[in-house]
Amino acid sequence: MAYWVWDESLDIGIDVIDTQHKRIVDYINELHAAKQSKDSERLSTILAGLRDYTRTHFVFEEEVMKQSGYPLSEAHKKVHDAFVDQIDRYVQQHESGQDITGKLLSELQIWLTNHIQKDDRDYATCV
Repeated sequence: MAYWVWDESLDIGIDVIDTQHKRIVDYINELHAAKQSKDSERLSTILAGLRDYTRTHFVFEEEVMKQSGYPLSEAHKKVHDAFVDQIDRYVQQHESGQDITGKLLSELQIWLTNHIQKDDRDYATCV
């Protein structure tokens, strides 16, 4: 059973971005499965993938905003940067042996939902 099921309330109307967001949700579900199976090695691999994919997604999204002339693109980038820093901290905590997955799963779901439904929808109207 999935931890988080994508629903249309998260669509922003830009297919490529929606597909990327769905992939992030897939990573979150993979994290949950790794937590359930208590597979620390798999968890490490998924965390690294999530971190890398999120960075790539943010770079793509920031380029879309820039090309569309979205006036708040710099502020949006700062939100992305802070989020990536937070993910990096979780990865470091995991690597030091701490069990961060429960808190991380909750934070990811809340943050991503709010970010998509507010910040990303805001720039979507410009694109």
